[in-house]
Amino acid sequence: MKGLLLWAGMACACLGVSAATVEFSSPDKKLRVTVSDDGGRPIYNVAYNGVVFVEDSPLGVRTDLGDWTQGMTLADSAFRIGMKEIKYDLRTIKRSHVDVQATRAVCPFYKDGKRVMDVEFHVSGHDVAFRYKLYPQGDRLCAVVAEEATGFVLPEGSTTFLCPQSKPMGGFARTSPSYETSYTVDDTMGKNGWGEGYSFPCLFRTGDKGWVLISETGVDSRYCASRLLGGKGQAYAIGFPQEGEYNGNGTVNPGVMLPGETPWRTITVGTTLAPIAETTVAFDVVEPQYAPSRPYVYGRGTWSWIVRGDASMNYEEQKEYVDFAAAMGYESVLVDAWWDSRIGYKKMEELARYAASKGVGLYLWYNSNGHWNDAPQGPRGRMDRTPVRRREMAWMRDAGIRGIKVDFIGSDKQETMKLYEDILSDANDYGLLVIYHGCTLPRGWERMYPNFVSAEAVLASENMNFSQGACDAEAFNATLHPFIRNTVGSMDFGGSTLNKYYNKKNAPKGSQRVTSDVYALATAILFQSAVQHFALTPNNLTDAPEWAIDFMKRVPTTWDDVRFIDGYPGKYAVLARRHGDTWYVAGVNAQDETAELEVELPMFAAGETVVCYEDDEKLQGKLAERRVGKNGKMKLSIPKNGGVVLVGE
Repeated sequence: MKGLLLWAGMACACLGVSAATVEFSSPDKKLRVTVSDDGGRPIYNVAYNGVVFVEDSPLGVRTDLGDWTQGMTLADSAFRIGMKEIKYDLRTIKRSHVDVQATRAVCPFYKDGKRVMDVEFHVSGHDVAFRYKLYPQGDRLCAVVAEEATGFVLPEGSTTFLCPQSKPMGGFARTSPSYETSYTVDDTMGKNGWGEGYSFPCLFRTGDKGWVLISETGVDSRYCASRLLGGKGQAYAIGFPQEGEYNGNGTVNPGVMLPGETPWRTITVGTTLAPIAETTVAFDVVEPQYAPSRPYVYGRGTWSWIVRGDASMNYEEQKEYVDFAAAMGYESVLVDAWWDSRIGYKKMEELARYAASKGVGLYLWYNSNGHWNDAPQGPRGRMDRTPVRRREMAWMRDAGIRGIKVDFIGSDKQETMKLYEDILSDANDYGLLVIYHGCTLPRGWERMYPNFVSAEAVLASENMNFSQGACDAEAFNATLHPFIRNTVGSMDFGGSTLNKYYNKKNAPKGSQRVTSDVYALATAILFQSAVQHFALTPNNLTDAPEWAIDFMKRVPTTWDDVRFIDGYPGKYAVLARRHGDTWYVAGVNAQDETAELEVELPMFAAGETVVCYEDDEKLQGKLAERRVGKNGKMKLSIPKNGGVVLVGE
C-alpha cells in the first residue's frame, strides 16, 4: 500500500454527514476534523478524544479571480476520503525511519455553481495538515492570492508560547526579519507580538486539556512563507509577508499556477508535550523535489568565529581548527565571514587540501546579498545571481569544499523562497550541502531538498558572544527549543560551549558562560541537526574536563528515534534520542530551584546500569553510573543552568 491512496465511497467513508458538513478522523479514530460551509463560510474544527483543541475556524482564500471565503457551498456529494500509508527514510530529521498511517480527505467547495477550490486534509495520530487546491476559472490559468482567511481559534483561557515577528529592514545592517527574537511564555491571548504577528512554529497550552502546535510546511518557490497574526482574542490568522521585506522588492501576494496547491498548514495536538516534540508532520506531507547528486556526509564540526570572532579568519587559525577537528574525530570545519579577503581563494584551496589530508571537510560562509540588505561581510554578490553562483559552486566542487552556510536573507516573500530553492538546487548540482543562517524557518526542506541540512531561525549561540544577557538566558531558551523551534525543522544553533569565557584565551573578559559543562553535553543531544558545528575551541583539549571532551568526541548528530521524557517550556526539558542501538537521555533546567524529577525511562531495561553525567548544586559535573529502578524509573536532580545526560551501555 506504500505510496497508494485509495479513495472510499461517501457512504462508507464519513463518520457523519449532514447537508453541508463532513467529519473524518485519524486511522485510530481519536483525532477528528469537522468541515462545513456554515452559511456560506468554510469552517473547520479539530477535536482529540472528544475534546476540542481548535474551535470553529475560518477557511478560504481571496484571489484576483474571486472571493472564496463567503457565499461558498461544501459539495458533500463530491467529498472523498481514503487512507494513505506514508513510509520514508531520512537521516537528517529527528527519526530516521517514518511509517505513518493517515486519513486523506478532500472537501470540495463551489461558488455560483463552479468548483473553485478543494481543502485537502491529512489526519494522522496527533497531526492535522491541510492545504488549498485552486482551480482554473474559464480561461484563467493563474491567480494572485490576495489574502488567506485561514484561521485558528483556540479554546478560551489558552496561553501562548510565541516568538514575535520583526519589522522589515531592521536589526543588524537591515537584515530582519530573520526569526531571531525572544519568546514569551505562558502569555495571554489577544496580542500581536510587536505589531507584526508571530514567527512559526507557534505553541499554545490549552489549560489542563493539553497543547497545540501550529506551523506550516511545503513552502517552495510556488508560494510565500507566512506568519501568524494575533490580536483578535482567541483567533489567530495566516498572514503574508510584510511589504518592506527584501528592501521592498517582490510582492507579498503569491502567484499560483492553476490548478495549483498552497503550502500545508499544520496542527499538532496532545494531552502532553510528547506529540509536539515527536511530530514528523512537517516532512510527512511533502515530497522530494530532486534526487541527491551524491551521498552526503553529515556529522560534527568546529568553527572559530563563535569564540574568536572576525579576527580568527586567517589561514593559520583556520588550520589550527582543522587540526582540532581532526583531534576530535570531527568531520568538518566552518570557515566564517571575510575568508574571501582575509584568506583568499588560492589559500582556501590549500586549506581544503590540508583539511582533506586530515579527513576533514570545509564549509564556507557566504553573504546572500544582493540588493536586499546592507551586511558588509564577504563574500558578497556570489549567491544572488545564478551565473555567478554556479561559477562559485563549480570552484568549490573542484576545491573539495563540502558545503556552504548562506547568511542574511531576511524575507518570506515568494521571490525569496525562489532564492532559497535556487541556491539549494544549484548546490546539489555541484554536490554541496547547504546551511542557512539569518533566515526563515525551514518548512519541510529536509525531505524536499536532499542537500538541505539545517537553518538558524532562532536566537542562536552567536548571541552569547554578543551579550551577557544572552548568556544569562541560555538555559531558559534551551528549554523552549525542543518543544517549539526544533520540533518542525533542523536547527543550526552552534552551541555546546566548554570555554568559560567567549574569548581566545578563555580569560575573564567579555561574555561569561553561566551554564555547566554537563549542560553543554546535554544540548548537543537536545538540539537536533544532522550537522553540528559545536562552539568548542582547541584549548578545550587541555582545559575542559576529560570526561566532557571524551563525550563530545563520541556524540552523534544523526538520530533514529526521539522520545519526550518530561519538561515544560521555559522551565526544564528532558528528551531521549536513539542513535543505532544506543539511547541518550538529556535534560536541562532553567528554574531558580533544582528540578527534582522522577522520570520513566522505557528505553532502558528495569535494573539496567547506565552512564550518567550529572551536576552538583555548584554546577560541578562528574561521570558516574546509575541504575534504572525496578519500576523502570529514575530520579534526576538538575540544578539551575545545569544538565544531566544518561547513556545506555
